[in-house]
Amino acid sequence: MSDAKPLYKETSLGGRLTPFKGIWPTVADDAFIFHGAQVVGDVKIGNGASIWHNCVLRGDVNSIRIGRRTNIQDGTVIHVSTKTFPTLVGDDVLIAHMAMLHGCTLEDNAFVGMGAIVMDNTVVERDGMLAAGAMLTPNKTVRSGELWGGSPAKFMRHVTDAELEKNRSMAEHYRKLAEQHRLDSLGLTSDLPYP
Repeated sequence: MSDAKPLYKETSLGGRLTPFKGIWPTVADDAFIFHGAQVVGDVKIGNGASIWHNCVLRGDVNSIRIGRRTNIQDGTVIHVSTKTFPTLVGDDVLIAHMAMLHGCTLEDNAFVGMGAIVMDNTVVERDGMLAAGAMLTPNKTVRSGELWGGSPAKFMRHVTDAELEKNRSMAEHYRKLAEQHRLDSLGLTSDLPYP
């Protein structure tokens, strides 16, 4: 079958959607899948979410769910645990550059810092924070309003009100930034460029 062609679809922003065992990713019409991003199999991406350059979301041996307005920043890898743990990401979640998520749950407004690793059967509850470079080992839970850091990650302190406010505002910041990138990719300008 040397004449076979790869079966995939390009997004309007240069990302790639690929099926696995006949299951295609489902992407909301106003979500952003940027150049170099690979989204495979049983993945659902919610309204206003942004999957940035060179991310990989591989829903082959279980499912991945990405909530509304969540942003998954450049180089992040998301996978699942075979038939045991899907990866579930809520609304307005911030996942910073080069993070790795595997068979875990991030509730609404959770934050995962740059280069952090979130392992099987872990949970970052609503408004919980995992610091840059941290490794959340299996079966651990970052409770609501807690900041964990280190490798292995441990509780460090409670999140301040200022940090909570900033984290909650960043989902909208990334949605606006993604929209500016989309306009730029189309050669369009905005009356109100962002930022």
